[in-house]
Amino acid sequence: MCYQTNIIYFVFKSFKRCFVNLIMKKVPLSFYSRKDVVKIAKELLGKIIVTNFDGCITSGRIVETEAYVGITDKASHSFGGRRTPRNEHMYSFPGIAYVYICYGMHQMFNIVTNDKEIPDAILIRAVEPLQGIDIMLQRTGKKTLDKTLTRGPGNVGKALGIFKHHSGLPLLDKEIYLLDDNQIIPEDAIGISKRIGVESAGKDSLLPYRFYLKNNKYVSGKNT
Repeated sequence: MCYQTNIIYFVFKSFKRCFVNLIMKKVPLSFYSRKDVVKIAKELLGKIIVTNFDGCITSGRIVETEAYVGITDKASHSFGGRRTPRNEHMYSFPGIAYVYICYGMHQMFNIVTNDKEIPDAILIRAVEPLQGIDIMLQRTGKKTLDKTLTRGPGNVGKALGIFKHHSGLPLLDKEIYLLDDNQIIPEDAIGISKRIGVESAGKDSLLPYRFYLKNNKYVSGKNT
């Protein structure tokens, strides 16, 4: 009886894995290459980030984002056409990872959008952990899963194993990519607010460019 049960369980898991692979597809370049970075930031909610480094696979569902409108946005690293070795990847092709270091330790993962030489980008502020939670716990030095594991952009980078040297990687490759499992998010489940920690940008700090899933415990700021 135990042997038959194990066989049935194995077949069920195999079927489930195949089914999940069929309904999930990699987010295409056309998603990132659109002109409206604010719209893209909103539509990233619910997408799944996957990292695969040395066979260690981790993933999380995006629950909080912030849009940065390139040259015209005083909160953006590229405001006024500023171009440095630090932000060079913002000027790259759409669908590229832009990673910078904040406060000398936090690895901040962003997604480049629009077109080459137009430095629009989206900061991933929080994800809900899905796969490889044991690996995430090891990376972050935590013993048990709680809401702080992937809450806030610094924790996202740490848990997913993303570092500055990953900046410039294409998100259509095998190391970092996004999946779409066709999850439908109702409009009334999405919160919109000003961005966090950009008060020095003056009036641009008040722009409603932050998007999040309401009442999700992994969201880093106000989430109701």
